[in-house]
Amino acid sequence: MKGTPSIKFARVQPDGFSRELRKRINSYLREHNLKKQGGWQVYLKTLVWFTLYLGPYAILLTTSLSVWGQIAMVVLMGVAMCGIGLNTMHDANHGTYSDKGWVNKLAGASLAFMGGNPFIWRTQHNVLHHSFTNIQNQDEDIKGRYVLKFCPEDKSRWFHKFQHLYSPILYTLMTLIWAFHKDFVQLFRYRKMGLIERQKSSFRKELVKIIAIKIFYFGYMMVIPLVVIGIPFIQWLVGFLIMHATAGLLLSLVFQSAHVVEETTNPMPDENGKLKDEWMVHQLRTTANFATKSRWFNWFAGGLNFQIEHHLFPNISHIHYPALSRIVKECTDEYNLPYYEFPTMLHAVNSHFKKLRIVGSN
Repeated sequence: MKGTPSIKFARVQPDGFSRELRKRINSYLREHNLKKQGGWQVYLKTLVWFTLYLGPYAILLTTSLSVWGQIAMVVLMGVAMCGIGLNTMHDANHGTYSDKGWVNKLAGASLAFMGGNPFIWRTQHNVLHHSFTNIQNQDEDIKGRYVLKFCPEDKSRWFHKFQHLYSPILYTLMTLIWAFHKDFVQLFRYRKMGLIERQKSSFRKELVKIIAIKIFYFGYMMVIPLVVIGIPFIQWLVGFLIMHATAGLLLSLVFQSAHVVEETTNPMPDENGKLKDEWMVHQLRTTANFATKSRWFNWFAGGLNFQIEHHLFPNISHIHYPALSRIVKECTDEYNLPYYEFPTMLHAVNSHFKKLRIVGSN
């Protein structure tokens, strides 16, 4: 389909949930004199995560470590890569890192340290995923690319009945695929869909940016260790794969455990492309929270354990989500709407793999 998917949500009712919730959230921010963007908290996290990422990188290049010491360093880099993605990169590309556009643009470019193009990420995540969450053939986060079946309406293949067993292996490849070729594939697809021009960019411009980012990424990640420092190729390769496997698995579990779980649904539009729910209600039916009582996990995940609040208010910084969640819960109770929540990350992950088993068996 060319252009933005022709999906239409139900009209927001004058006395409905969406209007009331927005009114309460805006009142809360005004009463407490809060900006929608983050502040020193998100800047401090950027410093911490980049220290945990570049610090081990420098140690590996300059210090002789044991095998286990080297493994520890690359695992830490993988965790830090995840932390940068969930916090600095994610906030900035949603425009919630700072109230200054140039700061958001600079912080959003942190994706280049993982080999990714911010424009492509914003198109997939902000335009497609957030607009059409869990809708078949529209939300690219639930496109299994043949080997996985996330949506019940997708075609079943015999091996999908085992996907709850082999999916973690595929999840470890997430950032590796991203670094090598995903940006190129998506760029060509988004050109066919007309999404590049709609966001006031061009195919040529984004292609040049992707190539430049790949040169930067593989320059510091591969050329410097192998050519400048002289690290043996096998040693580098094993470390590179462990780092990406760590980051890929963590990122996949955080995102998939918020949308592909037993409680969430995959609403299907009618023959005219219309959905029965207004957009905010749709987000409630397709999204789940987890581990919201854990201050540490909230810090690590950049508030993405509060996925409901994030999907309802993606233009508000994650530092406000714990407070906003109380307002959202009250409002959903009053309107008799769902609010899916798991007590821990482990519960959410368990539900995710149960959902994969159920969907894969049908």
